[in-house]
Formats: sequence, structure tokens, C-alpha cells
Amino acid sequence: MKRPRWNSLIVLMVLALVAAACGGDDEGQTGATGGGTTGAGGGTTGAGGDTELHLLAWSGEVPDSIVAQFEEQTGISVTLDTFDSNESMIAKLEAGATGYDVVEPSQYAVQILIHKGLLEELDHSRLPSVGNLGEVFQDPSYDPGNQYSVPYVWGTTGLAYNDECVTEPVDSWAILWDPAYEGKIYMLDNMLAAYIAGLQINGFDANSTDPAEIEQATQSLIEQKDLLAGYNSSDYPQLVDSGQACVVQAWGGGSMAKVVQKNPHVHFILPKEGGTMWVDGFGIVKGAENMDAAYQWLEFVLQAEVAAEVTNGSGTATAVAAADALIDPDVRSNTAIYAPDEALANADFILDPGEAMQYFQEGWTQVKAA
Repeated sequence: MKRPRWNSLIVLMVLALVAAACGGDDEGQTGATGGGTTGAGGGTTGAGGDTELHLLAWSGEVPDSIVAQFEEQTGISVTLDTFDSNESMIAKLEAGATGYDVVEPSQYAVQILIHKGLLEELDHSRLPSVGNLGEVFQDPSYDPGNQYSVPYVWGTTGLAYNDECVTEPVDSWAILWDPAYEGKIYMLDNMLAAYIAGLQINGFDANSTDPAEIEQATQSLIEQKDLLAGYNSSDYPQLVDSGQACVVQAWGGGSMAKVVQKNPHVHFILPKEGGTMWVDGFGIVKGAENMDAAYQWLEFVLQAEVAAEVTNGSGTATAVAAADALIDPDVRSNTAIYAPDEALANADFILDPGEAMQYFQEGWTQVKAA
């Protein structure tokens, strides 16, 4: 019984090779790169035969409607897992988590994943819409030439305050050290975010790797500790909204943007010292099983209509400049989503500190123990 089964299989393989050599018909034909064809809705279809995509993304950044639209256009079934910190995502991939095709790291995490050999180098011939990205995202310092990642959404790290509690003008990180607001100040419960303020309040670059500067920032954060109500990276928008907090270190976008939109007493700014920009983008996991589906996803999120739907629905700025004309004016004018250009001029991407990470980790341990 085994011989007929093997003979049949060989015949089928030969026929498949002949069909491949002939190139197939026009309707199902793909380009030489295998990248698929662009459908009317901006997605890609019919390429490579992948039927699944396994996506590991930031919690809340990939709307269900976008996943459904991609599945409808491509016939590819998406499994979406989420994470709430770059560190947990990196640890998962480094520990050998298998089955993921696409991951959504922030800018400094892109650098770490590249260094660890956990991302595929991208073939831009399979991403014809990469030119839709805004200029600042087409050659970012953390990933020159977008060799390993496609920026998706971006935002800033700055300050939010409630003017029913804070009546003075606010333009500096210094308010986070003001005794007048003792017990009404929250800092982000995130090491590198806290050090943005700690470094910049001392006149240092937020990307400093100088041990002496990091030590000075550590001392500033320790001195601040008695003024804080706590460290909080989850419901701080609601705390400043209710007035339980007067001022908070904050990430722009998402729930912070919604509070700014609904409460005229809450304001989000980038401090004069600069603050920072962050960007979350998609990369293909090294050795991804569904490589063609992964490229289809990256090309899909580069479409203007898709990018605009993400921003209008989530309140997080898109990196796709081609979508600007489709963004809701109320969203575009929300400073917690789109900071003014003059404020962004002093904001830099936070980069991987490399070997200096140990100084931050040692300092952060001291801060938390103070």
C-alpha cells in the first residue's frame, strides 16, 4: 500500500513544479518577490499561500476592526497576543517563544532585538508603500533606513496637569519637584521614562550614558521621592482627570488623549527641557513561519486609510504621513496626540543605552528603595 501512495505523491510534486515553471494565470500571479498584489482596499491578497499570522503587539494598539479588515481582505487568520512592556516582550522572545511572525517593539527595543538577532532584515521590495511614512520615520536614528522595522504609531513623553489644582504656568519638569504639590504628583512607573525627567531637569541629554550624569539624575529622583503620591503607568490619566493628582509625568496618546479631549481643565505639554518621542513599529520575528503573511501585514498598516482608522479610533498618532488628510480635526488638534511642531523640535527618541543600562538599573534600584 505504501508504494502507490509515494508514487502518487511524486506525480503531484512533478505537476506542481511544472505549474510553477509556467508561472500560473494572471489572476493568481504574484511578483518575483512573492509580495502579493494590492487589493482595492489597500491590502494584499493571494500571495505565498499563508493562511495564518501570529502577531505580538502592545496592548490596545491594534484595534479589532483593523484585524478584521485585514482578515477579510487577505483571507489570513490573525492570532493576536499582547504585552504591556518592552522588557516582557523581549524576555519572551529571548527565552525562545516560538510561533510569532510579527512583533511590535518600541524604538529602543528595536535596537535591542536587532543586537540579539531576533528580527529579520526587511526586503523593501515587498513594501511598496513604505514611502507613505512621514519623513522623520523614514530614516530614524534607532533603525537607519528602516532596515528592521516599520513605524506604526508614535507619541511623546511629557507632563499632564489639572488647572483646577495647578494655577501657575507650566512649562518645565521642575513642577514635578515642587513641594507645593506634595502628595499630588505621580511619575511613570518606568525606569527609562523616569530618567528622562531626572536627566533633563539637570540639563543633561535624555539619552546620556555618562555614569556621572546618570548618578546625578538618580539623586534627583531620590530627592523627589518624598513629594510623590506614587509611581503609576496605568490609571494616571484618570487620577489627573479627577483631581486626585495635580500633575503627572505622562505618555501622550491613548487614554491620556481621551482625558484631554473631554476635560478642558486637563492639559498635556512637552516641557521646555525637551521631553521625548516614542514610536512603536512592526518587525518580522527571525525565522517567522508565515513570512509572506508578515509582509502583507506590514504593507497593510502602511495604507493611508488603515493608518487613519487606527489614529481616529485609538487616539494615537500614526507614523503614516499619507494619512494626515484623513485624520479627524479634533484628533489632529489634541496636543496629547500631536504635540506642536515647535515642541517636538527639542524632543528626541529614547535609544538603547547599551552597556550603560547597568547604571540605570543600579540607580533605579536605589530610587525604588529610597
